[in-house]
Amino acid sequence: MRFKQIRDIAAELSARIAVDIDIKSSFLEKANFDNRDLILVDKTALAMQVETDDGKKWFPTLRGILAWQPDGRWAAVDHGAIPFLMNGADCMGAGVQMADPAVTAGDLVWVRDEEHGKPLALGIAMVDGEEMVAMSKGKAINTLHWVGDDLWNLDQ
Repeated sequence: MRFKQIRDIAAELSARIAVDIDIKSSFLEKANFDNRDLILVDKTALAMQVETDDGKKWFPTLRGILAWQPDGRWAAVDHGAIPFLMNGADCMGAGVQMADPAVTAGDLVWVRDEEHGKPLALGIAMVDGEEMVAMSKGKAINTLHWVGDDLWNLDQ
């Protein structure tokens, strides 16, 4: 597929994660996996379309987060939360140690390890970023994609 066919998607992704995404010279493909539209860049799934309360939105996959390294839209969790996230569990507020204060409920966010900053999962924020950090119980993020799930393993 040509870049001009996904120019609007690239612009939406760039605006959402505040990173200039340059994929003009890459090999681009559009695919569907597990009822989600994907953008493959050089045969790697770097973006997916997610159904939210506000409609369908494009967001980087975890491999997209690794490739484009956005500074915002994140929540950082302690080591105790990692095994649960790796099994696809929703992110509980008690595990969130830090979060981007700009995150609002309903935003697509990525979850990272607080020590190394590596992406672990992504999902939809159920509360604002500051509220996540203050929570002692309850769900903070509805997990949609995590390291080790079928989408992550597509590139293996």
